[in-house]
Amino acid sequence: MKALIIVDVQNDFCKNGSLAVPDADSIISLINHKINNDFSVIVMTQDWHPQDHRSFASNNPGQEVFSIGTLDGNPQIMWPDHCIQNTKGAEFHKDLDINFAKIIQKGMDKTVDSYSAFFDNNGKNKTELSDYLKEIGVDEVDICGLALDVCVYYTAMDAIKEGFKTTVFANLTRGIKQEDIDKTYDELLKAGVIIRFD
Repeated sequence: MKALIIVDVQNDFCKNGSLAVPDADSIISLINHKINNDFSVIVMTQDWHPQDHRSFASNNPGQEVFSIGTLDGNPQIMWPDHCIQNTKGAEFHKDLDINFAKIIQKGMDKTVDSYSAFFDNNGKNKTELSDYLKEIGVDEVDICGLALDVCVYYTAMDAIKEGFKTTVFANLTRGIKQEDIDKTYDELLKAGVIIRFD
């Protein structure tokens, strides 16, 4: 059985958001079409950070936004504040069809960032996603959403590690850094992820 994983289509990653991904809003109607036509299992991930998350530049005196610092001993991009729990920015985009979706929240531990829908960035803490999918008989996942070069990438890489046949729909995702997109696709392909451009 196949599931669709929709990664972080939240206000802060869309137009006028604090960490807006270029052209993000253009994929929403396409994702809705997928939701309503092709899948019986839908999962949506939601960045859900506490205000004092240590990946925010504002919580690291002397660190500029997008500079590289450290978090729990590992290199960490210092992000602008985004997807703070119970704020408008953390909500799903108003045009996204979220009916019948299983919601997986991530990034709640202030001491470690969490790009993947399956694990935190240290690989120590696992979300419920893998167990949930396997329990209901899912062995294949299609992935879309935001952003290609961060959370979509890490979710796809961990899906492969968890044993799922994994596809990323290129026309249903957008990246933060356009110059990194080709490199991201190359790494996904090397890991065994299927890339579809239709």
